[in-house]
Amino acid sequence: MKKNYIAITFTLLLVLITPNGRAQSASQHKADKDYNQYAYIDAIATYERVAEKGYKDQEMFQRLGNAYYFNGELTKAAKWYEALFEMNPEQEPEYYYRYAQTLKATGDYAKADKTLESFNKKKTADKRGELFENNKNYLEQIKANSGRYEIADAKINSTQTDYGSAYYNNKLVFASARDTGGIAKKTFKWTNKSFTNLYTAEIKADGTLGTPERFQKNINSKFNESTPVFTKDGKTMYFTRNNYLEGKRGKDNQKITLLKLYKAEQIDGKWTNVSELPFNSDQYSTAHPALSNDEKKLYFASDMPGTLGQSDLYSVTINSDKSFGKPENLGKTINTEGRETFPFIANDNQLYFASDGRPGLGGLDVYVTKINDNNNDNTFTTVQNVGAPINSKQDDFAFIIDSETQKGYFTSNREGGNGNDDIYKLTQTRKLNCEQTLKGIVSDKETNAILENAKVTLLDEQFKTIGEVTTAANGTYSFKVDCNKTYHVRVAKEDYETIETPVIIKEQSGETDLNIKLEKRIKPITVGTDLAKTLNIPIIYFDLDKSIIRKDAAFELEKILAVMQQYPKMKIDIRSHTDSRQTAKYNLALSDRRAKSTQQWLIKNGIKSNRLTAKGYGESQLVNHCSDGVPCTEAEHQLNRRSEFIVVSMD
Repeated sequence: MKKNYIAITFTLLLVLITPNGRAQSASQHKADKDYNQYAYIDAIATYERVAEKGYKDQEMFQRLGNAYYFNGELTKAAKWYEALFEMNPEQEPEYYYRYAQTLKATGDYAKADKTLESFNKKKTADKRGELFENNKNYLEQIKANSGRYEIADAKINSTQTDYGSAYYNNKLVFASARDTGGIAKKTFKWTNKSFTNLYTAEIKADGTLGTPERFQKNINSKFNESTPVFTKDGKTMYFTRNNYLEGKRGKDNQKITLLKLYKAEQIDGKWTNVSELPFNSDQYSTAHPALSNDEKKLYFASDMPGTLGQSDLYSVTINSDKSFGKPENLGKTINTEGRETFPFIANDNQLYFASDGRPGLGGLDVYVTKINDNNNDNTFTTVQNVGAPINSKQDDFAFIIDSETQKGYFTSNREGGNGNDDIYKLTQTRKLNCEQTLKGIVSDKETNAILENAKVTLLDEQFKTIGEVTTAANGTYSFKVDCNKTYHVRVAKEDYETIETPVIIKEQSGETDLNIKLEKRIKPITVGTDLAKTLNIPIIYFDLDKSIIRKDAAFELEKILAVMQQYPKMKIDIRSHTDSRQTAKYNLALSDRRAKSTQQWLIKNGIKSNRLTAKGYGESQLVNHCSDGVPCTEAEHQLNRRSEFIVVSMD
């Protein structure tokens, strides 16, 4: 894929290596100059002439590989990255990632995966590596998602670059670098191809496209135009253009003309009032606009400050007065350290975009996620690769679809096309669905009895309520949920304690089981009941070798105090136990002191002494095998260090 649609590679993608200090030939010096000015085609020719003479230079191989990589010619880039790693296998992490991408383009997925493993080890905090590490079976997942589209040549392609289509009334609008036959034809330095202009082609009743015609003259300039999007009423368009307006060309600090988003209005059948959007800048690129279904948000790609990777997806609010809010990064759910670009919002609120930062088939792949309802905080469902034949070993991007007709278009530079990039038409024959059901049974924790009419609430990661049901006669509940997403389930029932628990939904279609047991809030008390168990009182902690009631122990004893105040005739026997460490004599004396200390605390707080008895049992009543000399864990020993509050009388 070509740089002329800014498309994909922004200036942050360049890795400018410090010269190694030795003398360079004049031809290589010229190539370096061309490279640093983005004249990639000239650089390729010069570098290759030098390399063909047998010269081996790490920096030259890096730049030669990059020159092809940045132009989307991944199979050619693979040759030079391979030479680079053969010369020196220790490279900066980014070269491992690029090399892996080019290996995929050649079909060598096994070697690509090994290279990605090396990348992940060298750059452990990189999301691209994490996504690969967590999805080693990504080819199987992509295979499962594949075969859902029928594709064909759109029959509007030239021998040059054609890409980035959009719907406008009954027409398809797209960018093309086709030769218009002008005498003073201008070419784009990065590719030595013509600058792209916007063209239209009629969508006929049978689905075929008419002969492409140039879009309106005052929209097309002497620089690049691409990727328009139109409001539903057809009166407003947003589009991408190089930094050029009203005859003035803008440049960044490096004297490079980047990309900006522009707006135009249709008045009396003509597009006019072309203006740039207020969040543009000479110092970074903004490109590839897409509108939300309610047209209250504009999505786009940019490398503006705050970008996570080489280019990220952003959204910005369009206010009722047509002003704009502050752009917001879509976050790590969508963006990686790679390139995310070409967003498109379908009628069913699905966000399609291209990325080379996720496990894919090679180059840019098309991915899809659903924008959550009432999306004020940019939250999305699981991102999925749409699979083949949309995605290939090369760059695939600029996907659009009409969700009602299931027809659309996308762009690819795959083999067999007419030009550098070509537009293909598509028909979706089967939707991509990862369907999950979250289900379970609610029961009594103590008796395992099924609980009917328990209220079960489903909440998202931000604890916003998504759904609510009551359990059936068999105690069951169920919700339709999104794959690979975290939810919280809250269950409430009269006379029971409310419980809330998180659950992570599986990545594949199917069912996720979550059985929930509720504990009674109102519990029966009879003679023989241990109040410590009834009130969920853990061990009553004392300092080492001490019998003084600590503050945290007092908190637990307050529960016993409250129950005894509620039942003024209740009498209890306090029993203190230790583990087997220390001698039996020592443990017996220590436990007795602690039982008596607990008794005195209750008396001090208003319980009459005739309602209390207390005795220490030391290590004589262990609840497990952890007797003298038996190796046990601290957790096992703790089970024996317990206090019991046994009800001996209720009258």
